[in-house]
Amino acid sequence: MQGDDGALAPIWDDVDRTLGQLFMMGFEGNTVTPQIRQLIEENHIGSILLTAKNLTSAEQATQICRELQQIAYDAGHPVPLSIGIDQENGGVNSLFDEIYIRQYPSAMGIAATGSKTLAYEVAKATAEEIGACGINLMMGPCLDVLTNARNQPLGVRTTGDDPQEVSAYGIAMMKGYKDAGLATMGKHFPSYGSLEFLGSALDVPTITESLESLSLNALVPFRNAIKEGLDAMMVGGCAMSSAGLNVMHACLSEQVVNDLLRHDLKFDGVTISDCLEMEALSHNIGVGGGTVMAINAGCDIVLLCRSFQHQQEAIAGFKLGLENAMMTKERIQTSLKRVLKMKAKCTSWEKALNPPGPDLLSKLQPSHTTLSTKAYNSSITVVRDQGHLLPLTNIMEPEDELLLLTPLVKPPAASAATRALHELSSNDSPEPLIWERSESVMSGERVFRELGRSLARQRSGRVLHTSYTANGVRPQHENLINRAGAIIIVTADANRNLYQHGFTKHVAMICNMQYSSGGEKREKPLVVVAVSSPYDFAMDKSIGTYVCTYDFTETALISLVKVLYGEFSPAGSLPGTISQSQKLSHSKQHWLVEAFNEERDSNALDNLLKVTVEGNAPGVHSELSGATSSSFLLHNSEVLEAHFVVRNSSTQALYGFCSTYFFVATGTGVIGAIFVDPGRRKLSIGHSLHNRAIRTLLQREGIKRFQLGSRLPSIYLGLPTGHGSERKRLRSWFANLGWNTALSRSVCSMVARNLSSWSPPHGMAKSLQSAGVEFDLVYGWDHAGPVLDHIKTNNRQGLAAVYKMALSDRAACGIIRAKRPEDGAILGTVVMYNMQSQFAEFVPAMKDIGELAGGISSPVISPSAGEFSTLLQGLILLGMRQIKQQGCSVCILDYMDGDGNFDGLSAMGFSVLNNFEEVSCDAATWTMIPPS
Repeated sequence: MQGDDGALAPIWDDVDRTLGQLFMMGFEGNTVTPQIRQLIEENHIGSILLTAKNLTSAEQATQICRELQQIAYDAGHPVPLSIGIDQENGGVNSLFDEIYIRQYPSAMGIAATGSKTLAYEVAKATAEEIGACGINLMMGPCLDVLTNARNQPLGVRTTGDDPQEVSAYGIAMMKGYKDAGLATMGKHFPSYGSLEFLGSALDVPTITESLESLSLNALVPFRNAIKEGLDAMMVGGCAMSSAGLNVMHACLSEQVVNDLLRHDLKFDGVTISDCLEMEALSHNIGVGGGTVMAINAGCDIVLLCRSFQHQQEAIAGFKLGLENAMMTKERIQTSLKRVLKMKAKCTSWEKALNPPGPDLLSKLQPSHTTLSTKAYNSSITVVRDQGHLLPLTNIMEPEDELLLLTPLVKPPAASAATRALHELSSNDSPEPLIWERSESVMSGERVFRELGRSLARQRSGRVLHTSYTANGVRPQHENLINRAGAIIIVTADANRNLYQHGFTKHVAMICNMQYSSGGEKREKPLVVVAVSSPYDFAMDKSIGTYVCTYDFTETALISLVKVLYGEFSPAGSLPGTISQSQKLSHSKQHWLVEAFNEERDSNALDNLLKVTVEGNAPGVHSELSGATSSSFLLHNSEVLEAHFVVRNSSTQALYGFCSTYFFVATGTGVIGAIFVDPGRRKLSIGHSLHNRAIRTLLQREGIKRFQLGSRLPSIYLGLPTGHGSERKRLRSWFANLGWNTALSRSVCSMVARNLSSWSPPHGMAKSLQSAGVEFDLVYGWDHAGPVLDHIKTNNRQGLAAVYKMALSDRAACGIIRAKRPEDGAILGTVVMYNMQSQFAEFVPAMKDIGELAGGISSPVISPSAGEFSTLLQGLILLGMRQIKQQGCSVCILDYMDGDGNFDGLSAMGFSVLNNFEEVSCDAATWTMIPPS
């Protein structure tokens, strides 16, 4: 229809035909109406918008597209119609067919997969499906950047708030659409992502950002898509108000369309106006005048969604403007050439009149079904699981009842952008209605009912399901919460539907106050699932377990159920900058954790210790060097121990080990060691062991405190900190599990060698004599009373157990005391032991040192003592003398406050063997402990 020189064919001298190509119009009903027939036959309308109200199935869509094209062909149209729909996926699908049309995640859901390749594949598959039905124009991709994310009607229709990420995914989708043979249309220029709703429904949503700000952020995806060959651009109907820019409707502004889009961004494709039927525009300007303004602003196609009266008014206004010389013939021909160029890329009469329909769709169905499942499984995001509630099978007994609480919401709109914008922005009622099933998407009520059924099918216990509204938490809800073993709350755009936010916080408070029958506090498990915008509770860490699905179609919720029950580990992550400010704790693979069996697992644990030590970097001393399976087994009546393994039941090999101790005297639960086969790290074995350990310690009666690192056994005194990058990795790993590693206490073990040639520093013995303190060495239980009374001044875990073990082994252990001469009051003590002591078994360094060694452990200095360092040096000096007299060449000092001044100890010949950070927290304030 254009010559090689770009000249138009003579047929376009017919003004009516030319004007018709510059309109896109829709209609009501799912059959060809007399009105749309008239628009095609008499007004030569060149483009049609189909919405969910026009389409009931793939077969019907194919039929109506074929019929519309046949009408145009019979009416003498030189080129086929452009037929466009919104098929953004997620909840915005104009064409829905359970048999032939697959469901895919929303744009933000696709971004959550982290895969541009998957974005391309889904876009191509989507375009292939609608293309098979006769659609040739995809009203997408959505290129808006959510710079004001929490209050936008767009929600998950765009990929997020990072312009580069929106750009990358938008271009991937655009290429997918193109490779499937469709024309592409970016929207909603210059961005619906930063709209402010400043007035009533008759007032237009407003962009208040300056052009400079838009250029650096919101315009980036549009600029990049233009460079990659975007075919068309929809210009929004929003207002713009900033310094030097005052626009009532962007699509009617020459400053926006001609200057910004055409001149600055160098776009020469087809520009499509927002729908001129939008209430604010038609009320303030009128459709006829608006049409002239849109064309003069630089729009090539004017969109009118459904009102035949407004469509006639627009055509009449266009003709009148042309007659009154308000636009030139050259201007009209420029737009016509752009439209014809776009049509030549995506359609022909052969293609338009013969859409393959279900014949092709049935062939695409198997691979597209697999792609749909893959996309949804990859998009589901566990933002936080602080209590390790997932999968639910970990925390629920078969007979427990599961409670599902869902809102009554309208399904996401599946229509033209303007209608979605207007309807969503004007629906500010806090009380949603119950919506019936539409032609395209199940209503919220029905899809959530099916979610409840899916949850019930997967477990033997009952699933209770009820809805909630703006009426808040009712007595019915409270009763169900009290009887349930766990609760799932679904939210859908809670930031715009504030009743959902309030309801969820109220239920969370109730769950936090639940108590067990024994009066001991146990939080009731609560899982919050955002099924639309991830911003509902993304930054609210009081919601401990938070999952996002990005839409609430049936397919999305099927994947959700699989995640909740642990059928696969979700890999999705929050898109955009929110993922950079939010610590993500993705769901992990859950290994079977078993109790350590000494008879069965001892040899396997020795092998695991060996490979773990060998897995260290060359030259790095391992804290496990010298440890054996016996090193972890205290067999102490005052210490409750429980140890766990992940093992291969076929080969009996251990993949990971964790030791726990509960010191009854202080109410302290301790993780004494946790390590994994180096060849099997990053598989969530450590995560599973930690989860089981915490649950077990939580069950201990009288639990007051949790601690990483144990004085007895003295293997890991805390988190190892001497290995550079390894220290950072361990701190991060434990921090993500809920430990506050910032509030740690530095401790270390030290070693003095070459005792055979050692002598005390010059003058030290004399200074100790002048300190006015008497020192002695005692053995056995005869001296237990005063010693144990003294160490009560220090409530560190394991301290009493160390001293009692030493007092019980008088042949190999002793207590060195520092006393006040005048009354014999004990001012300081330290434990001394040799390699024959029982205690030495729990200090692997004693064996690993390779020489005859003795040890000094757990100094306790009374708070009332005068000179701390003098007493400490005196106690250790006497210990070293005793160890040297026994013929030892090495002295291990196995528990020292790492924040102390080591100058005196260094002068005595000690150097640091291993550094640790002892991390502890109050059990009552720990927010990340899973409920029982």
